[in-house]
Amino acid sequence: MAERLRDSTSPYLRSHADNPVDWWPWSEAAFAEAARRDVPVLISIGYATCHWCHVMARESFSDPEVAEQLAAGFVAIKVDREEHPDVDAAYLAAASAFTPSLGWPLTVFTTPAGAAFYAGTYFPPRPVQGMPAFREVLDAITDAWTQRRDGVEETASSLVAALTADRPVAQQDGLPRAALDDAVQTMLGHEDHEFGGFGTAPKFPTTPALRFLLEHGGASARDLAERTLAAMAVSPLRDAVEGGFFRYAVHRDWSEPHYERMLTDNAQLLTAYAAVGDEATATGIASFLIEVLAVPGGFASGQDSESVIDGMRNEGGYYALDAAARAALPPPPLDGKVLTGLNGLAIGALADAGVRFARTDWIDAARQAADAVLATHGDAAPLRRASLDGRTSTAVATLEDYGGLAGGLLRLALALGEPRYAVIARALVESCVAGDDVTAPSGADPVLVARGLALPAEVSDGATPSGRALLADAALLLAALSGDDAHHRIAERAIAPALPLAPAQPLSFGAALAIGSRLGRPVSQLVVVGEGGTPLADVARRWGGPSRVLALVTESAAASFAAEGFELFAARIGQDGVDTAYLCEHFVCDLPITDGAALADRLAV
Repeated sequence: MAERLRDSTSPYLRSHADNPVDWWPWSEAAFAEAARRDVPVLISIGYATCHWCHVMARESFSDPEVAEQLAAGFVAIKVDREEHPDVDAAYLAAASAFTPSLGWPLTVFTTPAGAAFYAGTYFPPRPVQGMPAFREVLDAITDAWTQRRDGVEETASSLVAALTADRPVAQQDGLPRAALDDAVQTMLGHEDHEFGGFGTAPKFPTTPALRFLLEHGGASARDLAERTLAAMAVSPLRDAVEGGFFRYAVHRDWSEPHYERMLTDNAQLLTAYAAVGDEATATGIASFLIEVLAVPGGFASGQDSESVIDGMRNEGGYYALDAAARAALPPPPLDGKVLTGLNGLAIGALADAGVRFARTDWIDAARQAADAVLATHGDAAPLRRASLDGRTSTAVATLEDYGGLAGGLLRLALALGEPRYAVIARALVESCVAGDDVTAPSGADPVLVARGLALPAEVSDGATPSGRALLADAALLLAALSGDDAHHRIAERAIAPALPLAPAQPLSFGAALAIGSRLGRPVSQLVVVGEGGTPLADVARRWGGPSRVLALVTESAAASFAAEGFELFAARIGQDGVDTAYLCEHFVCDLPITDGAALADRLAV
């Protein structure tokens, strides 16, 4: 049995600890063992809330005969893709040479040096519709390794050379308005006019792309975002009882969801629904984050698609029940792993939504999560990427972690009026500068680096914005507070490799397009100085949104921000003892406004 996994900081690895398979965690030791035995390596990559990962675990990895076959001819490594995103990205890139259908579980066979020579995803226990059984795959790999080694190693080395070859990377400092408008038109062409969303099936929420539509500023873009969000809010993708959204739907009409509920989707959707003023849907998401995903160290990565009903594992059965029936059952388990960058997304989302709807409890939940993450994962470089029950993982932090956490801390600082979070965020952003580019100060995964398999940071989005986009987002928000052009240049450098590719593929580059949109226009800023709770503050809350910088602060808080070098707050004082608004465009400000109706007219809200 896989005793090496039992004390892991990944719930996914722990769930495989009772398998008869002799699993190794991702490590130098595993590859050294493969080299000692001169056998190929099976790398199985998944995550704790993945339905098909559970299925393959039950069908194959719990089978003693499969375990015996693996023990005889392989070293088997189990990887949590969320804990080790660099590893996942490297082997997804390799797998694309063997299958067009990428996903999880990802099943990769490599040499003892880690070079892939065959890959697939889910393999059934018996042949199905042209798909070989997993044991047949193992037989074929063993035959190739023992009988055609030269060919196997040539395939592996050629693929590594192709994936790691130095290629000139196009850079672009910004996007013309016409390119952004074209991207919106492309997205309109993908819209499902009957059921909402994009494409046919399976159908995902594509949250980074929705962020671009809300950042774009045009009427057609915002209308498309609002139609999409409205359709999802009344669809089976949303859990009407507990409020969170499921990962994706199998069918075009959003039916038959895959029932895992992920932190990354729900954090970004909270931001989107707050931006369009849908308080009911936003409240459901916030409640899900706070009441379901909150754990002592921050927010859990997700909730499983499966639960136990009548002693049997069941996918989706829990979510078919009403609140009273659910209360009688154990809920689907959480992946309690706390991820730095994704917690940053949730912290920022709760802070922004809390400001928008005057929900101090949401802002307080964001503060609690931020304090917990900073205490465990660090408040300066190098950060720790992941933890479980207060124990940190050895996985290196990525740009996603630095950018995601910095962005969340900046938004929390504005919501609370506490500059200390912004000071930490500033240091995290600046720590990622590497000459004319950006990189995570923690470095790349050392096991990949040792094998020459590390790849550049991804520029496209998945369910989460790319690390480059998250860093650019934080740097632009920081620039809007500090007035320091160096922060603006960090954003430009971070996103430059994505911009040439983004307009033609907006559903895959939504976060990059959102950054490109912000880079192309002056930043709008609104600082309200006072005690709050006035019509003026209420107008300001309605004005806030993804592309706007809103701060509701006391006079003393404004002075504290200014003292820490955040130029936006310099000389921001109340007029005649009442709340006072300063509306600015790239630090050039109108005369102070103290009347709520006058501010509403000025903002057109």
